[in-house]
Amino acid sequence: MSFKNELIDFLKDYEKLIILGIGNELKFDDGVGPFIISKLNELNLNDDVLLINAQTVPENFTGKIRMEKPSHIIIIDACLMGLSPGEFKIVNEDDFVNIGISTHSMSLSYFVKFLNHDNILFIGIEPETLELIDQDSLGVLGADLMDFNGCLTENVERSANEIINLLEEIL
Repeated sequence: MSFKNELIDFLKDYEKLIILGIGNELKFDDGVGPFIISKLNELNLNDDVLLINAQTVPENFTGKIRMEKPSHIIIIDACLMGLSPGEFKIVNEDDFVNIGISTHSMSLSYFVKFLNHDNILFIGIEPETLELIDQDSLGVLGADLMDFNGCLTENVERSANEIINLLEEIL
């Protein structure tokens, strides 16, 4: 089944959806989750969609998630899956042990179990680089670049925009 069809199938009967973007925007492609949330915030999505930029602390939002009582949750994050940079896929909970996600204080497998929710979809995007940005060496131009595109590499930004377009089309 294609990614689009899996997404359509997952969302076919949602009543309230939370999309959670996870990542560190100072580590280039690790900021893809927050980048996607930022771009989705610019769209006119349904009122039954709540967007959360969880940055590197998704566990700080468990109370809000439970309070909102979503029927479905989508989690988006960069993760090392052995794919080409920018490739993305739906990651099964059982596969969490085989992927690398290192910028969070709580493991995502534990986070998902802690949410104790039946309808969670995890979208993993293969990063090209997760190097920490040295803000002092960036200067004014670097600050502008961070504001412009979150410093994603070209392949990851292209994939992020593809995911954004799919979500806009489906929702």
